[in-house]
Amino acid sequence: MHFPKYFTSGCEPNVCAMQQIRGTSKKYFTNCKQWYHRKICGKPTHQLCLFMCAIAALPLVNIYSTLGVVGASTTQMYSDRAQLRDEIEGPGSFTFFAPSNKAWESLPTEILDALVSNVNIELLNALHYHMVNRRLTSEELKHGSTFSSMYQDAPVHIHHYSNGIVTVNCARLVKPDQHATNGIVHVVDRVITAISNNMQSIIDIDEDLETLRTAFAAAGLTTMLESEGHYTVFAPTNDAFEKIPRETLNRILGDPIALKDLLNYHILKNMHCAESIVSGTPMETLQGTMLEVGCDGDHMTLNGKAIITKTDQLATNGVIHYIGELLIPDSAKTLLELAESSSVSTATRMFVEAGLTPHLTGSEALTMLAPLNDAFKGSMTMTPSMRKLMSNHILKEQLSSKALYHGQELETLGGLKLRVFVYRKNLCIENACIAAHDKVGRYATMFTVDKVLTPPMGNIMDVLKADDRFITLVNAIQTAGMTELLNQQKVFTFFAPTDDAFNAMPQDERNRLMRDPQQLSGVLKYHLGESMLVSGGVSSHTRFQTLEGEKLELGLRNYTVYVNKIPVAEADLMATNGIIHAVNSIIRPLREREEEKQRFSREGQRSCVNSSAAWP
Repeated sequence: MHFPKYFTSGCEPNVCAMQQIRGTSKKYFTNCKQWYHRKICGKPTHQLCLFMCAIAALPLVNIYSTLGVVGASTTQMYSDRAQLRDEIEGPGSFTFFAPSNKAWESLPTEILDALVSNVNIELLNALHYHMVNRRLTSEELKHGSTFSSMYQDAPVHIHHYSNGIVTVNCARLVKPDQHATNGIVHVVDRVITAISNNMQSIIDIDEDLETLRTAFAAAGLTTMLESEGHYTVFAPTNDAFEKIPRETLNRILGDPIALKDLLNYHILKNMHCAESIVSGTPMETLQGTMLEVGCDGDHMTLNGKAIITKTDQLATNGVIHYIGELLIPDSAKTLLELAESSSVSTATRMFVEAGLTPHLTGSEALTMLAPLNDAFKGSMTMTPSMRKLMSNHILKEQLSSKALYHGQELETLGGLKLRVFVYRKNLCIENACIAAHDKVGRYATMFTVDKVLTPPMGNIMDVLKADDRFITLVNAIQTAGMTELLNQQKVFTFFAPTDDAFNAMPQDERNRLMRDPQQLSGVLKYHLGESMLVSGGVSSHTRFQTLEGEKLELGLRNYTVYVNKIPVAEADLMATNGIIHAVNSIIRPLREREEEKQRFSREGQRSCVNSSAAWP
């Protein structure tokens, strides 16, 4: 039986798609809606199409003869030897899940020898287990269905996945729907065997799973593994448990809640045979979070790691895949373990050096604010002030970022009160904005933040006076009579001009401004607003209302905040009554800047004309 193959970028409704992994003979048949984007398990594929509607027009032969032309000639040979030929050449309507020639070649020698040494019983029984006494097309092989085989009515288990893959007892249909006069042949990629044990029974009899067996019993999960279902268990071997630090393992084994979370993290709600995976897919565990189950070439992967050592140990209520590493969910981890498994290694080291390990490994309800590695600048020497700063990155209660609200105050281990600011696209605690999803541990939570906290050390006037870049500004505030305003316990954002900003002004203009309190007040109020805007709250086209009455145009480019197109030299100088952003230019209304540009342009053109006229 031959189907014409066509290289094409799309399929007609009456054809099914086929992809072949380059450099191999491995093919995947499916319908056109479920093509795998030119890659299977990360490997490039050739894409082909088969005209399936042509089957009915081809001359059909019986199942025995069909086996010889669909890549199952070894199954045909064994059918002869087991005296099955008459049955599958004769009348009837059968479905034959026929192992491919390669499937027989990959069968362990001892199993194959046992079959062929007793062809009239063992081999015949094995072949009958591959048969169903009715015609079943691949469309009729519904997900989760079972059918009675022709070997003592022992059930065969069907899974028809959303990606188009169809399996019988986890063997993939590599060439489905090969019609015959007395039934249909589906070529499969392995020899299947009858299933009699549930998952708990498999775990009970395997010495490599002794530690897992003890853990399941301690967590009270044995009954579930004995009950009906369609689970997937990623079973850590004894060696996997041995790789975990003894202190960590003993803590989890001695904590019923953490232990149950850990074990449920190894169990998927649905059954997934290895052959059903063609790309990385998040799958929900019984613990409630997701595992990314994928593949890389011939290897099945978990969270991107090829740690699966044995696949498809089929049970009556699911499938077991053996793994060589223990998967520890965040919900079973201490704060220190959460940090160690995240991209905050610098913060982790600083917390430990600050002597905060007892808080990070204990059972206190806390929330850690862990800055990303690149948030740390300059010297990381542990000093008393740095130790205090790190203690102010740990909050005294376990929080969820989703429950935080604008204006909320959070108390730290260091005794400070930190403020929460909620913006349209960001959630910030003081100057540090949350940069990743919460990591919720056994007792505590970790927020990853984009900056090291700079808690306020005084009000706006205190901060300006303590910084020698703002000597001229402090004098200007006093001249304009605004000192009392900036000492008030309101909330301000101040785009504060540095001495460089004032020095960049023409001297006559600066002198006039500094002698005119009313004009000076207007200029300063154009830099000041009654709201709290940290740099993390700025997005493109943010508008900011000033005390002068006009609005400033803010934007963000290459991690730099711009205000009326002037870059902020240093952002987020925190104060108890607001925030300061240093600017090295006096901020002018955009229309004035444009008029000034045009004036300079006209003067430049006149200068060029005059120079030209003077040229001899």
